[in-house]
Amino acid sequence: MTNERRVLVHPDVDALIAAVAARFLTKLTDLLDEYHDVNVVLTGGTAGGTGVQRAIATSPMRGAIDWSRVHFWWGDERFVPKADGERNEVQAREALLDHIPVPPQNIHPFPASDEIPDIQQAADRYAEELRAHADPALRLTVPRFDIVFLGVGPDGHIASLFPEHDVRLNDDRLVVADESSPKPPPRRLSLTLPVINSAQRIWLVLSGAEKASALGLALAGASAIEVPAAGAQGRRRTVFFIDQDAAQDVPQNLIASSY
Repeated sequence: MTNERRVLVHPDVDALIAAVAARFLTKLTDLLDEYHDVNVVLTGGTAGGTGVQRAIATSPMRGAIDWSRVHFWWGDERFVPKADGERNEVQAREALLDHIPVPPQNIHPFPASDEIPDIQQAADRYAEELRAHADPALRLTVPRFDIVFLGVGPDGHIASLFPEHDVRLNDDRLVVADESSPKPPPRRLSLTLPVINSAQRIWLVLSGAEKASALGLALAGASAIEVPAAGAQGRRRTVFFIDQDAAQDVPQNLIASSY
């Protein structure tokens, strides 16, 4: 098993979204040949979230996928009511999940505030869901996450793990409940960094010049406490899919010519 880190630069955000969606469907086909079930962790945001999700939903390649064998999870969620448009779940359903034949039991959203009002109990409930689908073959307490999508904020945050805030490198919890997030809304649920890094592959998708500085720091060896994106490290591969605007501070030796 290898652990590789690559940066793939695309001309603009539209090319980025199209390339990631096509790569995802191709990889998903390969994974379904290898495993009975595949676990994918979705993210919020514009490019790596709804942008890629819409591109997957409208791709002709989606018809070749046996969606009954794909499970969807989330890396983080805003702790708001179930129907709130700010929920990553709501956005993902509108962009992708409502357009593919995935069984309802294969969709694993975080609890909403009108389902479990106590945010710590909600975190505990999602942790239980993760353990219930754990992969004993890999000695994990969580599912075998085959692909984890992550966005990256201008401050370098991933999921709802923010700089100098709630990134614990050796956290033994599976899910963290945050009632004072530096980014609104303040109440959020998030997978911890060790759970994220249990994934086989982490795909970070980001665009825009406002992300360039954080990305440059993440790739130049900043600590995960300072720049959480720097701590993202999949077991097999970690890929930064970016557009040209976000590539300004990326070391040239890290830019790959292909996936």
